[in-house]
Amino acid sequence: MTGSPAPYTTRTAVGEQDLAACFLVRKDVFVGEQDVPEEIEYDEYDAVALHVVAVAADGSPLGTGRLLHGPAAAARTGGDPAVGSLGRLAVTKEARGLGVGAALVRAIEDAARELGLAAVDLHAQTHALGFYERLGYVAYGPEFPDAGMPHRAMRRVLGD
Repeated sequence: MTGSPAPYTTRTAVGEQDLAACFLVRKDVFVGEQDVPEEIEYDEYDAVALHVVAVAADGSPLGTGRLLHGPAAAARTGGDPAVGSLGRLAVTKEARGLGVGAALVRAIEDAARELGLAAVDLHAQTHALGFYERLGYVAYGPEFPDAGMPHRAMRRVLGD
């Protein structure tokens, strides 16, 4: 059975062009749409994170996310070296509803498994809790502000 090609693909970002695409999506979504100050959107962890990108068939970026692991993730995961930290998940307005966000989360989880991690934590904007719950994440701890928006910590234990 042949189907039409996927409207997008996800991959681990490699090289400056992929990283630029990731940062462009983050700027559009977080800085442009959500008014996150640009000076706090990009941080020292971008240099050590594993970034994923979703691109359309024409190569235009549709979404991104990153995975912190090891010492870079420690402050967000309670110091457990077996837990990674998913963050900066963003999907362009035009690509929402196509499954891009879920595909990016799964790509980050696959990368976490390859790194030998047992679980992935994240800090979800409270309006996105249902999205992450549908992907198997469980909220824990109290609500807290981040970049002026309410968030909750969530975790998913990775299976095979």
